[in-house]
Amino acid sequence: MGTEYAAPRGTRDILPGETEKWRFVEEQVHRTCADFGYAEVRTPLFEHSELFGRLGEATDLVQKEMYSFDDRGGRGLTLRPEGTAPVARAYLQHHMDAWPQPVKLYYISPMFRYERPQAGRYRQHHQFGAEALGTLDPAIDAEVIMLAVEFYRRVGLSDLSLELNSIGCPACRPGYREELSRHFAPHLDRMCGDCQVRFERNVLRMLDCKQPECREVSAGAPRSTDHLCPECRRHLDELILYLEAAGLNWRLNPRLVRGIDYYTKTVFEVSAAVLGADRALGGGGRYDGLIAELGGPDTPAVGFGLGLDRLLIVLEEGGLLLPVGQGVEAFLACAGEGAHAAAFKLLMELRRAGVAADMDFTQRSLKAQMKAADHMRARYVVIVGQDELARGKVILREMSGGGQSELEVHELVPRLVGLARKSLRDGSEGK
Repeated sequence: MGTEYAAPRGTRDILPGETEKWRFVEEQVHRTCADFGYAEVRTPLFEHSELFGRLGEATDLVQKEMYSFDDRGGRGLTLRPEGTAPVARAYLQHHMDAWPQPVKLYYISPMFRYERPQAGRYRQHHQFGAEALGTLDPAIDAEVIMLAVEFYRRVGLSDLSLELNSIGCPACRPGYREELSRHFAPHLDRMCGDCQVRFERNVLRMLDCKQPECREVSAGAPRSTDHLCPECRRHLDELILYLEAAGLNWRLNPRLVRGIDYYTKTVFEVSAAVLGADRALGGGGRYDGLIAELGGPDTPAVGFGLGLDRLLIVLEEGGLLLPVGQGVEAFLACAGEGAHAAAFKLLMELRRAGVAADMDFTQRSLKAQMKAADHMRARYVVIVGQDELARGKVILREMSGGGQSELEVHELVPRLVGLARKSLRDGSEGK
């Protein structure tokens, strides 16, 4: 039967069979962050619009992609398009500067951007982000990068590449911007309209344009690493030492920039070689001026945002197997008068004992119930039949081998509890 309703364009339903894969990836996020000493933070789905206005007027995010609206009180609100600004706002609001520094936080959150939907890019997408606030130490930059890389390794990606750059600070960036302006000015007439706007508002963003004619002009642009002040040069050199100490391969890309204006010094991007081509997965960098821009004290910070929708696609394309759910331990199949109520009683006893179990709720034939048990990947079927119940018995059938035995009703729960524990024990020993 058709329906006139569908998920809005650029959004989607994640259905059973897929949610198990998402849960696996999210579990790796939680475990990796715990190992690195990062604590989870959850911020609201929407914030006051002016918070995101601080991300830079020249960015596509602010100019074209935000879902903004006025509430009933006439106050401008925006669905969260990225995770760093809300974390910075929370850091300020809750006086985290009084906590031991650095404050290390992470989140798994939906983000909302009005952009053209395509594979791995949705108007509601999901992001894993991490932020370390309160220190200038280049070692924390290296730790944040290693956190991202380690997460990717734990979900199964091995052929990873890291691109690294420094885009300077307020002391040295003005001179670099002047050099870029002199480079781009003679070519503006053949560059895209967005780049012509960026030329006036933030010339660094012209390096990030994907239009072929603009990329051609950018290829000969001055390198940011040739215009760093001594402090930014020292920071980059020390970061490289830490990355090499950790055994991480990297490549310097002097034209790498990020799409938001708050970045300073370190910027990076992680890619994976899948099906013969590098696929950018996510990135981040340092944003030492953002909290001061929001009205707080000078607070250095560094972080990243990694898209999970795109990651799931890359894992599938790479042939990396993701879990599809373990199924239930036991399925209770009913046959005959009075069996349904008895099966329901046993079902609740099994669940209270910690055994994953289900039963038929549609009064199907026994044959159809066995098919349902197979579809649910049940390890055992408990046949609760009228004749067996009259003798105080049930039948326990193993789905994989087909063997079965008759049990006293009161023996069923302890037997399945023991089998479930054995299965867990055997599974953990096999890892």
